[in-house]
Amino acid sequence: QVHLVESGGGLVQAGGSLRLSCAASGRTFSAYVMGWFRQAPGKEREYVAAVSWSGGTTYYADSVKGRFTISRDNAKNAVYLQMNSLKPEDTAVYYCAVNARTRGTITTNQALYDYWGQGTQVTVSS
Repeated sequence: QVHLVESGGGLVQAGGSLRLSCAASGRTFSAYVMGWFRQAPGKEREYVAAVSWSGGTTYYADSVKGRFTISRDNAKNAVYLQMNSLKPEDTAVYYCAVNARTRGTITTNQALYDYWGQGTQVTVSS
């Protein structure tokens, strides 16, 4: 059975940093696109960032570009999200996900991501 487990969330002041981790088990995802999404209270879940199987291609939502960095370690079957210069509007539950249909074509379409973690809360205070 596939499990994606996020960690690293917490409470941080505006301007601070957090590093989210997502560890996968039950299946190797080194050949597929992995991504991060988030859902703020009262809002729909939205795309944050994704990375190709090799780590060579990344794509970010405009709202996080220049502040967040996605990376992966295929040997550990894991994906990470380094979040810097955090803002109160970054407050959300963050989910990692795997698109097991493609190696390099990054999509923001949530419907194409096959596996999801349970989420980790990130709260940024002003």
